[in-house]
Amino acid sequence: MAAGTPATVALTAAGIPFTEHSYEHDPGTTNFGLEAAEALQLDPEQVFKTLLADVDGSLVVGIVPVTGKLDLKALAAAVGGKRAEMADPRLAERRTGYIVGGISPIGQKNRHTTVLDETAELYDTVFVSGGRRGLDIELAPADLVRATDAIVAAIARD
Repeated sequence: MAAGTPATVALTAAGIPFTEHSYEHDPGTTNFGLEAAEALQLDPEQVFKTLLADVDGSLVVGIVPVTGKLDLKALAAAVGGKRAEMADPRLAERRTGYIVGGISPIGQKNRHTTVLDETAELYDTVFVSGGRRGLDIELAPADLVRATDAIVAAIARD
């Protein structure tokens, strides 16, 4: 990519190594994470989705495997909150600068508290959205934590 996305620009500026993986996005698909895993022929447990939740009035980013769901109670507990609910998708787009299906945890317009599910540490590298539909970024979990100042906690459920 010539100019890159805010995510790739942020990683490059921070000196964090990553690999871009592009694939053909099907406009009819709504399960973006599983689409990426299938298109890139990856273990879906290694591909993570970026979700935004409102925790006690503040937006928090949760990064969980595409095969699971975000445990809102666990997310709230991980950031010292009491109650969490999924953020409105339009608000998520405005606050991150990305569109749903292409929300990267990296390079967001506004910085948010971020929590990465602990299962990411089972892999040498993980895949997250690169900032647009049809683009994933592969990087080491420790580098993802560094790029987002993430807390690592058990926030995924089946």
